[in-house]
Amino acid sequence: MAGTDDSMDSSTGESVDDDALYVLTAALLTPARFPAALGDDYPQACAALGVEPYPRGYGLIMGQDGDGARWTVVVDDVSLVAVAIASWDCGMEHDLSPDERSVVAALPGWPIALAVAAPGIPAPHDPEPEPGSEEGYGARPALVPPDTGTWGPAQRRLGADEIAKHWPAWREQLDNATDTPEASPGAAPSHEGVLRVLKELRGYVETAPPPGRVRSGFAPDEARMLRADGPGWSFVARTDDIAFVLLDEEPGEVLPVGRGSELPGLLKALDETAVRPA
Repeated sequence: MAGTDDSMDSSTGESVDDDALYVLTAALLTPARFPAALGDDYPQACAALGVEPYPRGYGLIMGQDGDGARWTVVVDDVSLVAVAIASWDCGMEHDLSPDERSVVAALPGWPIALAVAAPGIPAPHDPEPEPGSEEGYGARPALVPPDTGTWGPAQRRLGADEIAKHWPAWREQLDNATDTPEASPGAAPSHEGVLRVLKELRGYVETAPPPGRVRSGFAPDEARMLRADGPGWSFVARTDDIAFVLLDEEPGEVLPVGRGSELPGLLKALDETAVRPA
């Protein structure tokens, strides 16, 4: 799938060009922000797409070609993609047409699930493998989103992202389940898996982990939303509140961690070492 000025344009449905990419959505691939489905940290996410983990990062553009095939185009013009995402988030129209010189790779498939499709072309499907390729599309199979019917690292990370995105709802659910919400969740640190996570997080404070393992985002009331991941676990917390832990070995379970006497200091230290959006 070639990426050129003429072959990449936002989907309008007015005409069909077999060589065009009809853009459906985009995402950032940077140390501070990357699709959780791809890995526990930024280098892992880059490796999943076969690109080098450059500090500046990339933009991911997902769409369909004229035959309806799914493609993910990796570009190094991060600002261009960031502006488009910000515009779309505000409900504004924005054309995303990167220069062909910014295209790093064109990969078959999508790494995340999309519920939309370009109008006027066949339904989304994986492109045909390259003729004579024993491994499918050149050197790699088509990208596929995580299977929501199973539980594993990708699903665990996506679950933590959902908690961060809908923090008030999860906090209210916890409050409704306990008479003393600030105290009752404090029992979770006695959980062997949670104890392991807290120990590894303290290790992150002492020795910097790979970029993106700990990320700090915006939250109301001058707080910060923290996301961290490690082998078999995900962690999400607000610096002025409690934390939640998800584990590979406990499918679908969300384990709350009360503030107690140690969590506030740990959250402060993690925030100071976390990667933040530019």
